[in-house]
Amino acid sequence: MPSIELRVSPAVSNDDLNALFAVSWPAHEPIDFAWHHAHSLAFVCAFAGERLIGYVNLAWDGGIHAFLLDTTVHPAHRRRGVGRELVSRAAAVARERGTRWLHVDFEPHLAGFYRGCGFAPTEAGLMRLGG
Repeated sequence: MPSIELRVSPAVSNDDLNALFAVSWPAHEPIDFAWHHAHSLAFVCAFAGERLIGYVNLAWDGGIHAFLLDTTVHPAHRRRGVGRELVSRAAAVARERGTRWLHVDFEPHLAGFYRGCGFAPTEAGLMRLGG
């Protein structure tokens, strides 16, 4: 198994990202990641050799708040610490770029993962707007 390398905001194709998401999230519909990345503080990708196996987007409000979105690890590489490394690197990038707060929303079954990454529970609100 090749070693895992994390890269911050690398050149990565929509095809590779959509393929990762399709195998990781069965309901995934292809999207234009370039548009998302143009509005993000950064994103972090994990590679095994040159194969994309993980991703997390670091969105932000233009100020001191950053938001983790779309933490994704290829099913064949899960439970090996790749997700935690992605989150850790994203947090370091956010800190280096001047943000003070890192937020994440997640489903209940992921609470242990995010607590293990250093997130504390908070109260928040959520409103479904459609779809």
